[in-house]
Amino acid sequence: MLKGFFNVPTPHNEPVKNYAPGSPERKELQAKIQELRAQQIDVPMYIGSEEVRTGNKKPMSPPHDHQHILGYFHEGDASHVEQAINAALGAKYAWENLEWEQRAAIFLKAADLIAGPYRAKLNAATMLGQSKNAYQAEIDSACEIIDFLRFNVKYMAEIYEQQPPVSGNGVWNRVEQRPLEGFVFALTPFNFTAIAGNLPTSAAMMGNTVVWKPAYTQIYSANVLMEIFKEAGVPDGVINLVYVDGPTAGNIIFNHPDFAGIHFTGSTGVFQHIWKTIGENIYKYKSYPRIVGETGGKDFVIAHKSANPKAVAVGLSRGAFEFQGQKCSAASRAYIPSNLWGDVKKYLLEDLSSMKMGGTEDFTNFINAVIDEKAFDKIAKYIDNAKKAEGVEIISGGNYDKSKGYFIEPTVILTKDPMYTTMCEEIFGPVLTIYVYHENHFEEALELVDQTSPYALTGAVFSTDRYAIELATKKLRNAAGNFYINDKPTGAVVGQQPFGGARASGTNDKAGSMINLLRWVSPRTIKETFVSPVDYRYPFLGKD
Repeated sequence: MLKGFFNVPTPHNEPVKNYAPGSPERKELQAKIQELRAQQIDVPMYIGSEEVRTGNKKPMSPPHDHQHILGYFHEGDASHVEQAINAALGAKYAWENLEWEQRAAIFLKAADLIAGPYRAKLNAATMLGQSKNAYQAEIDSACEIIDFLRFNVKYMAEIYEQQPPVSGNGVWNRVEQRPLEGFVFALTPFNFTAIAGNLPTSAAMMGNTVVWKPAYTQIYSANVLMEIFKEAGVPDGVINLVYVDGPTAGNIIFNHPDFAGIHFTGSTGVFQHIWKTIGENIYKYKSYPRIVGETGGKDFVIAHKSANPKAVAVGLSRGAFEFQGQKCSAASRAYIPSNLWGDVKKYLLEDLSSMKMGGTEDFTNFINAVIDEKAFDKIAKYIDNAKKAEGVEIISGGNYDKSKGYFIEPTVILTKDPMYTTMCEEIFGPVLTIYVYHENHFEEALELVDQTSPYALTGAVFSTDRYAIELATKKLRNAAGNFYINDKPTGAVVGQQPFGGARASGTNDKAGSMINLLRWVSPRTIKETFVSPVDYRYPFLGKD
């Protein structure tokens, strides 16, 4: 067994490739997209050492070209959830007893595989399966997952290094960070391949074994992630990838005595139901499960009368409409002062009129499709209702078409009612609602921002007045877990802006930081006394 205090490589944020015309990365990615589109793959579940094919095959299609079949995945049932749990528990002893630096090496290798030979394939799979353009895929399925893996290794080492600062005379105090007792359930969303990869690996890195259920609309790229993890050397049974519907998985997992925790990103409603179920079953578990979740957002932009109107407009056009507004952090409500509204509107409409919409294969398209028909219908209903509502005006977009793909124009709603539905409810699509407030009522507008939504994920203030910035920062301290000054409320970078929110937006356990990894260990304090007492009597017992 190796002996030593090992230093892991210092992590750096992965440089973002730009995919400009004529660049080698653009040519490689375009070739990989063509290659993947030209084949239909057969995607099994990965349980223990087995690739499980049930014969119950479901198609995978690009959201922007829903008649094209990229392949099929094999849907499982309750028996496969049981099989995955057993595989995770069976792999647990060997995995948690593997030296930590060996675990670190596996995930550092996975990061290098993504940075190098798998970069184009993982990006292409994300572009095709989730309808992300080249840049949005690059910052997600390349850079962010690479950063998660490399920075998490560093955080893991720092956690293990943390020890009691004092040991009394004749005593040595130590802290051991144990994996959780049982298995961890990773329930991952469609919108970020990086999140889908991080939720199971962050728990696994700390010595846990995992049952991973991705969103069905992300299985195409999840399969590539699993290919990478296996090549990197993740042992069989450490991460078990299953495709079952939510209720089926939950019924088995949340009733299992060895359920140790859930790492979740998804809707607030689902997360609250999970929490309730765990609470009802709490007496069944060997230990109190860790519940870590990042859920929805109704993310805001508020501009002060001193703000640069062009900067505000760009913050809105990028913050609201990159990846069709399907980011938990996307700007979906904005508060613009009356003195700036004319200029902000002009610049915003100019930006929107220049945006092209279509498939991800054409790199000139800024806007692509929403994820599936269910999302399309939900978003279209909000738009239709806005067209009929009093005091509400659609000033850009408002059209949609699902004949070839699930395309919805970037839509901007102007409302006279700051509590109109689309100012309050999460839509998760390319819809931005704007309320114009009196330029001298900034403090009242801040109160409105804070009280309108139950969510508290991200938000931004634009101002050149430092007193106004300070006021907004203080007034909105609980309104956003990630707060941006003179920037859009999206694009948190691992190692720089740990991500997560509170209120209805989740447990704020900050993915991309040591805070999150601490949730996947259970510390044990060890006190060793070198020379043990041999007499129970203390000096105070002596006679005068």
